[in-house]
Parts: sequence; structure tokens; C-alpha cells
Amino acid sequence: MADMATRKTGKAQRIRAAGAPAASAGGRRERLDEALDHLAPRLPRFEREAIIDHALDSPGLSTADPGNAAWLAMVAYIRHVFTDYDALLADGFDQDAARFFVIDEINDYLAEWGARRRVEGSE
Repeated sequence: MADMATRKTGKAQRIRAAGAPAASAGGRRERLDEALDHLAPRLPRFEREAIIDHALDSPGLSTADPGNAAWLAMVAYIRHVFTDYDALLADGFDQDAARFFVIDEINDYLAEWGARRRVEGSE
């Protein structure tokens, strides 16, 4: 029995050594947290945890590079939590128009959180 456990552990170590990422959600959470440290160094802890949770829960972000997933989750979080984006959609604006009207607010939060990157009109 111990021999089988040793073989499995050895195989996992060889796979990681070959460059394959660890499959654990904890490892992904840590990589997202590190990406947010780089993207927005003054991001408050509560917002950080919510953004990481969103990135982990989103099927569309599950295969994205941690840096891209963190950026997209952070922008979406700001858009939905801190702006009138959802109200604009409810009032009949399409997504592009609603995004246009909230882009400055999003960029204000990014600046406050120390992000060097900004959302552009095409994002």
C-alpha cells in the first residue's frame, strides 16, 4: 500500500517538475491573489476575496491565465458592484452603451486601488 502512495506522489512531482500546473483550487486561489497584488496593490481585502471568488466560480475564467482572470474578474466586480451598469441595462441600454457610461467610474476605482492599467472603450 505504501508503495502505491509513493508511486502516485512521485508521478505528481514529475508532472509538476515538467511544468504542468497543480490542479488544486487552493493553488489557483494563490495565483489569482498574486496576480491581484501585481494588478492592484491597494485593493482592499474584502474586495480582493470577492474578486478571487468570482474568478474561481466563473466557468469562462477557469482556464484563463491567472493574470487575465484576475483582471477580468476585477473589472466585472467594479462594474456590477460600484457603478450604475446594471441599472442602465434594466433601463434598456445595451451592454456597449452601459459600459461606455460607467467606464470613468471603473477607471477611478482602478486608480484608487493602485492599478496602472485602465479599461479602454473596447473592453
